[in-house]
Amino acid sequence: MSSGALRIGVLGCADIAVRRMLPAFAASPQVELVAVASRDELKARRTADRFGCGAVHGYRELLELDDVEAVYVPLPAALHAPWVEAALRSDRHVLAEKPLTTELTGTRALVALARERGLALMENVMFVHHHQHAAVRRLVTEGAIGELRFFHASFAVPARAADDIRHDPALGGGALWDTGVYPLRAAQYFLGPDLDVVGCRLVTGSDRTVDTSGAVLLAAPGGVSAQLTFGLEHAYRNTYELWGSRGHITVDRAFTPPADRPPDIVLHRGTTAEDIRLGPDDQVANTVAAFVRAVRTGSGPDEASLGQAALLERVRRCGRPVVDAERTRA
Repeated sequence: MSSGALRIGVLGCADIAVRRMLPAFAASPQVELVAVASRDELKARRTADRFGCGAVHGYRELLELDDVEAVYVPLPAALHAPWVEAALRSDRHVLAEKPLTTELTGTRALVALARERGLALMENVMFVHHHQHAAVRRLVTEGAIGELRFFHASFAVPARAADDIRHDPALGGGALWDTGVYPLRAAQYFLGPDLDVVGCRLVTGSDRTVDTSGAVLLAAPGGVSAQLTFGLEHAYRNTYELWGSRGHITVDRAFTPPADRPPDIVLHRGTTAEDIRLGPDDQVANTVAAFVRAVRTGSGPDEASLGQAALLERVRRCGRPVVDAERTRA
């Protein structure tokens, strides 16, 4: 097993990279941030200067650097497959933004390639690394709400600018890929991988070319069902609830909790509501640590990405986008 800081290069200067991941890389004693690449040479230099690393003009050029062990890929979703593959074929471990790809076959191919080459491949679904979810799962397992009956999760964000990449189908835009991944992955986290898609609906606004909202109904073995909602043009909502025979648990700011804020978990039983007190946790730093651990222990690709990709594929096929008639009339 190798030791020392993991030398990471970054393919792109996306907002999530600049706001979340680059600061986490720079702050981690387990990581050495080697370089940032962009097709825009000035943007690469400005970003590199901010985080004290090298600047590279072009993605392929970064993969040619001898001192890069691992690559972080925050590019638009439709560009993940070719650049993750290129990084793996250059024998670099990869941390890629979600979704890993927008096709189940593509995700399978990348996982197989990483497995074949003995490389770590991890999808950047950060919320699963926050300790609040494990605490909630323990409460459910210990019978705090009786027998689990129902799971509901919502993640929606206000509208972005018209030219935002989330509205571009050629770049893998759409609510399912952007906000839908979170409630779907949460359903798998709590209910297990064997979920049937009972029904779903993806809606495209009349002025958009991608789905801007969606709703999914799932069924798990044993009779538990899940209702999931997500969107790109909504009042902000970021929550989930587990409802049992004797109570329910609600979690607010479930998917993007601030690192310095205690989790907002409430256990409801009868007429009482009990705040479940946990300390703050930094899911971004935890994700970085988990990736370094996967590389150093030789654990290979994260197989959870396959289950998530399969569920996303079933939802996508079931819920072919329809135009929002009300918005058309408006």
